[in-house]
This record gives sequence, C-alpha cells and structure tokens, in this order.
Amino acid sequence: MKIIITEKIAADSVQYLRDRGFDVDEKMGLSQAEIIEIMAPYDALIVRSVTQVNPELIAKATNLKVVGRAGNGTDNIDVKACTDRGIIAVNTPEANIIAAGELAVALAFAVFRNICYANEAAHRDDFRRGQMIGNELEGKTAGIIGLGRIGSIVARKLKGIGMEVVAYDPFIPQEAFDRVQAKRCQSLDELLAVVDLITFHTPKNKETYNMIDAPQLAKCKKGVRIVNAARGGLVNEAALAEALKSGQVAAAGIDVFDKEPSYDKKPGEQQYANPLLGLPNCVVTPHLGASSHEANHNVGTAVTEMVARALEGDLVAAINMPNISGNLTALRPYISLSEKLGKIYYQAEKTPVKKIEVGYCGELAKQETGILTLSVLKGFLSALTTDRLSFVNVRQAVENRGIEIVESKSTLIKKYNNLITVKFFTEDNRELCVDGTIFGVDTEVLVTFFGYQMNFELAPNVIAMQNDDVPGIIGRVASILGENKINIASMHWGRKPDSGKAQSFISVDQPVTKEIVDQLANVKGVLRISQLDFS
Repeated sequence: MKIIITEKIAADSVQYLRDRGFDVDEKMGLSQAEIIEIMAPYDALIVRSVTQVNPELIAKATNLKVVGRAGNGTDNIDVKACTDRGIIAVNTPEANIIAAGELAVALAFAVFRNICYANEAAHRDDFRRGQMIGNELEGKTAGIIGLGRIGSIVARKLKGIGMEVVAYDPFIPQEAFDRVQAKRCQSLDELLAVVDLITFHTPKNKETYNMIDAPQLAKCKKGVRIVNAARGGLVNEAALAEALKSGQVAAAGIDVFDKEPSYDKKPGEQQYANPLLGLPNCVVTPHLGASSHEANHNVGTAVTEMVARALEGDLVAAINMPNISGNLTALRPYISLSEKLGKIYYQAEKTPVKKIEVGYCGELAKQETGILTLSVLKGFLSALTTDRLSFVNVRQAVENRGIEIVESKSTLIKKYNNLITVKFFTEDNRELCVDGTIFGVDTEVLVTFFGYQMNFELAPNVIAMQNDDVPGIIGRVASILGENKINIASMHWGRKPDSGKAQSFISVDQPVTKEIVDQLANVKGVLRISQLDFS
C-alpha cells in the first residue's frame, strides 16, 4: 500500500512505516494544487496543519482509505467529507499533552520572576536587577480551571515546586482531585477569591468563552497572575488588558488568542492587533503549547502507528465513525436510543458521576452490545467536551475522567422483549436510572426516568418537569406554553409511589427560550424543570 506524507514528521516514524512494508513517499514543499494532482494512487495521507484535506482533495484521492493528522486539531481536515467517503480520519490528541502542560508551567515561572522582561532589558545593556525583582512560586496558591489530562499534569508539576493547588471543574469526579492532591472549589468565584495564579485547561465552548471577564477579575486578589496556554477567548482580552494596566492583574502569560495571528508570515507582513501586545507585564508566545522536539516525535510515532493499523484492518481511535464489521441493521435503532439514554443525565443533573452501569435484558442481551455501551458513553460525554467523539475513543475518554464503566446482560424477558437500563452512580451516593426500549421498527420509548414509571416516545425537544402530585399543574404549564405559541406534540406523566411527586415529559415542536423555562419554573407546585435536547 502507498502512503504519502506532505509535512515533516520524525524520520524514525517514516522508517517505521517502511519497516512494516508500506511504500512511503515524502513530498515536502508542494503546493495544495500539486498535492491534489498526485493523490490518486495513495491509500493513506499523513499531514500536520498546512495541507488541507478538503472535498477537492478527497475527490481526487480515489484510493484514499486513511488520513492521519500528526497533532491534536482537525481544523484542516474535512471530517464529514472523509466520513462520506468511508475514509478513516485519525489524530494524536494524547501525544503532546506533556508539552502543553510544561509550557503553562514555564509561563507561570515567567510571570512570577519577570524572566522575559529581564532578558529583554539585559539585551539592551540594562542590568539594573533591582527593577526586575519578582516573586517566588513556592507557598503561593495556584488555581487550575479544568482538571482534565493537561490540567492534571500542570497540577502535579505546580504541586511539586511547592505551590498549593486548588481547582474548579464541575464535571470531574473527586477521585481526579485526590489523585493530584488538589482542593476542589465548588464554584469559580470560590477559586478566584483565594488564588495567586490562574491557569486555564478547559475547552472553548459557549459556557467557557470569556468565563473570566471584568467582573471576575475584580473578584481576584490584587496582583493575581494569569496564564492561558489552552484556548483563546477563555479570558476576555480587553478586560485583561485593562486589569494589567491597573495592577489588578500583576502579569499574564498568553500563548493563545481569541483571534489568532498568522504563524507563517514574516515580520513586517503580519497585520494583527491585540490589546495585550505591547504591555510590558504580558508575556506572549506564538501558540507554542505543542511545540517541542519530544512532542513532534510523539505525534509522528502515534500517527504512523495508527495509520499502519488502520490500513491493516485494525480498529483504531478514529475521529470519525470507524468501520465496524458485521451487519448492524438490527441494532441501529438501539444505537440511537442508547445515545439518548446517555445524553439525558447532564441535561437533567449536575452532580459528577463515578460509575455508569449499562444493562441489557431480553433478546438484546444475546447480541454483541459493545457498540450500544459506547453509544451510551458518547451521549453522556457529549455534554462535557467539545472534542469530537467516536465509538473508538469515547470509552477511554470516560475512563480518563475516573468513571467506572460496567456492562451486564440478562436474557430474562419481563415486561419488554428488549430493554436497555442505564444507571448513573453519583458522587453523593445516589443511583439514578433510566430505561428505554424500541417499539415497532424504530420508535424510541423512555420506560423509566430516575425512579418514575414512564411510557414516553422520545422526541427532539422535550421539557422534563418534576412537580407536586396535585391537580391543575399540567393545565397551568400547558397554558403558558400556549400563550407563548409553543405547540405541544405529546405529553406523559408518571408517579413515584408514596412520594407525593410526579414527573412529566412534554414534547414540543421547537426549543423553548430560557424566559419561558423560567415562567414554567415559577408555576406553583413545579419543583424542577429541564429542557432536554434529543435532536
């Protein structure tokens, strides 16, 4: 099989492919048009960040089976176009996490000890060290926002140099905090009030974008230091610039920007403006998080191993849907149902989960259900990460969060011929359970929800409501929806014996606004209300 590599990776990684018997061509320095014209005979393509794996290239790559990105991102790969053509797309998200973590720590040292300012001054023949006095990190408190893979590395390293470490991450179980000996903050405000250093290690999404803005900066200790080597836009850059000028923030180390400059243009060619540039107490690096010789070697090794395995027919951690052997026609409705059962939890609950148990009853238990369990996990994790999830990497992603996964089967048939049960065991020792089944060919039905008996056909937009089990509440809720021109498609309610409470599921034709949800929450007798998205 033929492999083309269009950007530089480690030489021993290339040799690995040749030792496995592949015919490898290294074609460096070609234009995009030139690459497209020669793609037809190749079975695999390995790129970094420059080559664009777009529909035009894919259309010409008539023999292409695998695309490998040596690095974490996929911005230069049209994953949908790959999937449509059955091309496996892989990347290397684990290969550069040490480099990313170490850069954050390096920036922390830089902003505490004035290293960059002192270096620039010395090169200007200015050795007045009295103007370069910094602060020690030992004994100070570091606040880590996001305690995932990289955040845990940073916590361990900062702990090792004598810093106290606190962290905020509402989606990570306590075990992860204990593992790195970090104190858990229950809110972002709790963290801001006590730390001398803030460092970000969380994805950028609608919840985290500008999560640190002027009001949050005002809640910090005067003289706090900030490091962002994760994603641009987590801290509002204009607000940070003002805080750096006023002294509320003593110094900042920034590796990423909300709007990134070009990293290829020469000095004088760059047309880029940012309020943080030019501030003497802001250390700026050009997105160097993954730029180390070791990381370059690791991503090369990882991507060539995955490409080789994929070409040889093994199942690999693909970005997109992997090839799955066997006929899945009978299981397809259950794959969709499983994902929705997993997706329910964090739309209705916020407590971190320590264990997920997936059970199969009836005829379904006689089949291979691994893909169904992965579907549950995929739905569950979709609320916690912006990373692309696939059947081949989702289990590891859940386990990396310290969550135990258990699967069980029973061929005994009770009320339903087939039943999927998902139990979520929370950190506060609750067991929350949902059950679902398929009626007919593909009708997805929720059978139980957190202890309430249901018989509800799942729909794209659902309002879940817990209320006192008294007359009149459903009518008042329906009236509010009607007044707001929200059409009810279907409704079902169930009771929990001897609880005095009921659970209602209302299918509506379109999502409802937060204002309408607030109106419903204020109805007398409504105890809890959530909007569930199953689209």
